[in-house]
Amino acid sequence: MAQLIKLQDYISRYEWDIYRYPTQYIRQKNDQWELLYQRWQQPEMEKTKEDEALETHKEGILQKWKKRIKRKDIYVESIESVNNETDVEYDSLPSSETELKQYFLDRLFDIQMKWATSTVSRVSVVDSKFYHDELLRFLLQRFPDTYFIMYMPVFEIKQAPVESDILLISPLEIEIIHFLEVDDEAVIMAGEERTWTVTRGEDNERVINPLISLKRSEKWIQGILRLHNMEVPVKKTVVSRTNRILYATAPYQTKVVDRLAFEGWLNEKRNLSSPLKKTQLHVTECLLKQSISNSIRRPEWETENKES
Repeated sequence: MAQLIKLQDYISRYEWDIYRYPTQYIRQKNDQWELLYQRWQQPEMEKTKEDEALETHKEGILQKWKKRIKRKDIYVESIESVNNETDVEYDSLPSSETELKQYFLDRLFDIQMKWATSTVSRVSVVDSKFYHDELLRFLLQRFPDTYFIMYMPVFEIKQAPVESDILLISPLEIEIIHFLEVDDEAVIMAGEERTWTVTRGEDNERVINPLISLKRSEKWIQGILRLHNMEVPVKKTVVSRTNRILYATAPYQTKVVDRLAFEGWLNEKRNLSSPLKKTQLHVTECLLKQSISNSIRRPEWETENKES
């Protein structure tokens, strides 16, 4: 499951320490899957033993967290917080292994949303639509752990907020992606004009040329990279999982992935066998520093400050 490091202008705990949280997430995810899978395989009578193993596992995580020190605006998380984030529900488990995997991914999605919209001391007010965003869930659940996703991040460019297209940051490159999807019956006719044509039988509809947005996002990303003296390949891609995209001339320096090419494109991403890279983490840190985060202090922290 890919890592949601930034969601629009919400505060993300990856902003705390991009060099720690990605590996922590991968480790916790693997540990929790092993525990869940063991529980699923065991008869009811053996679940007590598994409960003990789970508690031991939790205690080990808590001991690690207790050793962390307070620095700057970073605080050690409470026992309740750690328990909530590393736990996966074990009641009413699905009967098949395929359903179990989806069950697990759905719970990881909730954890990723929490990590991408809050820290221990601060929280963002999140639009509820993102919890039901099918594209966001798809991206997180279909890409490997070593991919970072910045979902329509808001950057500060020349003292003004600007919203970028989706960024997919792999160990090798940054890919700026614009999804263009309409009803399955339609065919999208691409061109060099300001608009593309969506054809449904004899009916035509105009949509904004996605290359405009992609070029604008590329300019911002390249500017941020130059500011930090970073060099990494930046690619632009238009994707449609539902439609054919036809064109007379291929768009300049932009990949077009339509319904027929989508599975091949996705499998190529999923088959990338590369660990997290230092350059990937450094580039991500630069992008996060340039992004905007709006949040408020958690109510419990405000109460604590008043009492002290």
